[in-house]
Amino acid sequence: MDADQRSFTATVRHCLFNPAAVGYLTVVAAVLVWVGADLLFVEHQDASFAGVWAFVVTAPTSWLFLVLPGPLMWIGIVVGALVQAAVLGAAYRRLSARLHHHTGVSGA
Repeated sequence: MDADQRSFTATVRHCLFNPAAVGYLTVVAAVLVWVGADLLFVEHQDASFAGVWAFVVTAPTSWLFLVLPGPLMWIGIVVGALVQAAVLGAAYRRLSARLHHHTGVSGA
């Protein structure tokens, strides 16, 4: 079971710690900072729709959580960001491996 967990941990690390995934998570963090600043520091006559952007940048996974009551809905942003980052990271890894293979780079 340790080998399975290590391979899962290694897979998650490879999917989340590459330029595509880190760039995406940086964009999500910037949007969340903007939403927080809008919520705390900007006075609105009516409701602000800034919070919608947090769900837009983590869509479509986060939209599955919109039907949950109360604060559970906001868990969708975290789950959505991690799922999308993992998918982008896996795609980046596959494409970079394919490009590396096709260029014929070798150690000799």
